[in-house]
Amino acid sequence: MADDNQLITAQGVEVAFGDNVVLSGANVNVRKGEIVTLIGPNGAGKTTLVRVMLGLMKPTTGTVWRKPGLRVGYMPQRLSIDPALPITVKRFLRLGVPEKVTTNACMQVLEETGAIDILNNPMQSISGGELQRVLLARALLRQPELLVLDEPVQGVDITGQADLYRLIQSIRQNRQVGVVMVSHDLHVVMAQTDHVVCLNQHVCCAGHPSQVSRHPEFVALFGDEVASTLAVYAHDHDHQHGLDGHVHGEHCDHG
Repeated sequence: MADDNQLITAQGVEVAFGDNVVLSGANVNVRKGEIVTLIGPNGAGKTTLVRVMLGLMKPTTGTVWRKPGLRVGYMPQRLSIDPALPITVKRFLRLGVPEKVTTNACMQVLEETGAIDILNNPMQSISGGELQRVLLARALLRQPELLVLDEPVQGVDITGQADLYRLIQSIRQNRQVGVVMVSHDLHVVMAQTDHVVCLNQHVCCAGHPSQVSRHPEFVALFGDEVASTLAVYAHDHDHQHGLDGHVHGEHCDHG
């Protein structure tokens, strides 16, 4: 039986289209206040797994449990707006949301994501980093218990990427939401997540980043140079994690 902090549990998920198995044996667990990141090459099954977890696709085999009434905020990988369509950030946030979502609520989430200054700007005029902050703000309008972020730093420069990941960390801490991220940005993500699931049509390895970055299947998938670089990222705290991501022991100092 799931505890009060449990949001989604997927067990033994397999998705096949005829004889083509696109995902097999996938297990993922997401809890309140936890960031789980799905990594892997294109075609690895990341998007398929997210769709199954959210109930948008039925698995061929396996089970998915979701907290009853779970509120999900989704941030898409990309957004295309017709340049000829005059729409401000404020109007964009209000599109398709319930009438009870007020202008004040829109301003509050823009304030939270650091984008309040562009409230009345045309969507076509904002930068890539500003767009990602607006998309994140829109996901927060649902007062989610779970945030699903698909490539959240798409089209953002290196400095902006670090800022966005710090923002996601802050939202997780302040709101105590669970977060599922899909990303290719290994270096930053591995330092900003609690649990990593590495996919290549199956779960190659899963656990805390400091353990996954040393796993033989991870090394085989991404190469020795990437793996060795990630293995030494700064991770200083007073506990250590097993491969399951759970805390073990009393002191750990990875430098």
